[in-house]
Amino acid sequence: MNEWFEKGHVAIVTGASKGFGLAVAELLAARGLRLIIDARGGEALAAAAERLGATTEVIAEIGDVTDGEHVHRLVTRAEERFGRIDLVVNNASTIGRSPLPHLESLSPNVFERIYQTNVWAPLHLVQHALPSLRRNGGTIVNITSDAALEAYDSWGGYGSSKAALEHWSRILAVELDGSNVSVIVADPGNMDTELHRAAEPGVDLSDLPQADAVAPRLLDAIASPRGVYARVILQQMPSYAETR
Repeated sequence: MNEWFEKGHVAIVTGASKGFGLAVAELLAARGLRLIIDARGGEALAAAAERLGATTEVIAEIGDVTDGEHVHRLVTRAEERFGRIDLVVNNASTIGRSPLPHLESLSPNVFERIYQTNVWAPLHLVQHALPSLRRNGGTIVNITSDAALEAYDSWGGYGSSKAALEHWSRILAVELDGSNVSVIVADPGNMDTELHRAAEPGVDLSDLPQADAVAPRLLDAIASPRGVYARVILQQMPSYAETR
């Protein structure tokens, strides 16, 4: 693996206009990484790009990760502008519907949207970024949740999508063995974020940590020695739940 974090390295961070994605992007920028960020909301993305741009070079692309052309553009812009990709952080995610429905009332359209966003879109981005990641000994980070492992009432759509994300991450790590690319599945734990508030409207989350308190743990995980795969529980660092 290349030394983390080298000034001039390049990271793609999806869903980086707010919350955990923005917190991670800010820490990467502070360490000299150049960034490609995206989000669906143009106003919030522009504000994030301006904030990050005071520290590093930033490309901001408005779009939805389920849009194939948008995903292609993220990788193309990185390669054309910076000539490399060292890190992909698949942070963009959706709960599908607020409040969360029970499985018996989960519609096909909502279910498909959840899986397109949380399972297929991260893989699609990785597929296009892999040639550059292989050249540079890069790292793939897929943001997961304890809902991938625990059976929480009404979290069936989201939780099962994160379980699928985790399983393809493990398989990808097996397929990448010997390539000098590693895969990290990172569970940030419960945080006071917009996504969590949408999942449980009306619930007081003020006692939960903010995203910027948890994000440094992810950078610790990226920088830590490891094999080709690790599942990291960020609020229990230093703790690798599974490594290989």
